[in-house]
Amino acid sequence: MKEQIKPILAITMGDPAGIGPEIIVKALDLKETYEKCRPLVTGDAGIMEWAVKQMGTAQKINPISSVGEAKFELGTIDVIDLKCVDMDTFEPGKVAPQCGNAAFVSIIKAIELAMAGEVDGTVTAPLNKEALHKGGHNFDGHTEIYAHYTGTKKYAMLLADEFLRVIHVSTHVSLREACDRVKKERIIEVTELISDACRQFGMESPRIGIAGLNPHASDNGLFGWEEEKEIIPAVEELRQRGFNVDGPVPPDTLFAKAKCGKYDGCVAMYHDQGHIPFKVVGFNWNKETGKMDSAKGVNITLGLPIIRVSVDHGTAFDVAGKGVASPDAMLLSIDYATRMAISRIEKN
Repeated sequence: MKEQIKPILAITMGDPAGIGPEIIVKALDLKETYEKCRPLVTGDAGIMEWAVKQMGTAQKINPISSVGEAKFELGTIDVIDLKCVDMDTFEPGKVAPQCGNAAFVSIIKAIELAMAGEVDGTVTAPLNKEALHKGGHNFDGHTEIYAHYTGTKKYAMLLADEFLRVIHVSTHVSLREACDRVKKERIIEVTELISDACRQFGMESPRIGIAGLNPHASDNGLFGWEEEKEIIPAVEELRQRGFNVDGPVPPDTLFAKAKCGKYDGCVAMYHDQGHIPFKVVGFNWNKETGKMDSAKGVNITLGLPIIRVSVDHGTAFDVAGKGVASPDAMLLSIDYATRMAISRIEKN
């Protein structure tokens, strides 16, 4: 009988003033989490102790200084204690330099552990960009931090839930610039990345749908030229190289088809083209309360030498510490990171 692989995952605390500590506590209070992986937290033991009290669980905090000290037992949260928060001045739900710095050093520690091979993957709780900058760290977010500290030049963002997986040709640029970035070479690059990721998720020959840029994928040139000059040549070359791709698919039908199982992954041409359908599917808004009941989706950075999976939602300062934040995205992040880590362990 094949022995079950249970990878070690480093989960970053996120901004301590947000819901990161809370959703980590909830996720690590479930037997199913410890059945699939060996999780530990990088951050501040005092904050995690506070979060346990706020949630009213029976978990114990085990402050450690190295992975070798971890117990990996249900009921105990192992925390690599970076002592990065002054609990006397800490306030939940507030932008604070010390919290931005705490989120940053938690990330750096997780990256260091992964690069050294001491953990098999990393999962990130949300940070607040304003707090991050006030803490003295001028990065746009997690992706840029990971790219910088791993020396990665070519990378891409993958959004994923159980059924829909979306990668982007471009992300945080203006719409005008996004159109200019629709290039054959980049389309091929991100298709390679999402195909490889899908194989790590257990799909032997992933089916990838590649979106058009223009309405109706230009309708044979009636509404633009990008399909003919950049997207179709990329699709043709990918097919010649053995990739199972379809496209350019009209953007207004691609994601509905993927949700229903026609495609294992989608290539979006720009940020909102991919993010809007993904969040319509994964974000559940409560009309009565005016708040989000759950946000089920993850953000995976592809192209890195290490595994990084993150919840695809923010710090939610308005509900931090109140016990109402859903751990769905954190649980899904742990699941994806586990599958990717097992794939890499078996491959190596």
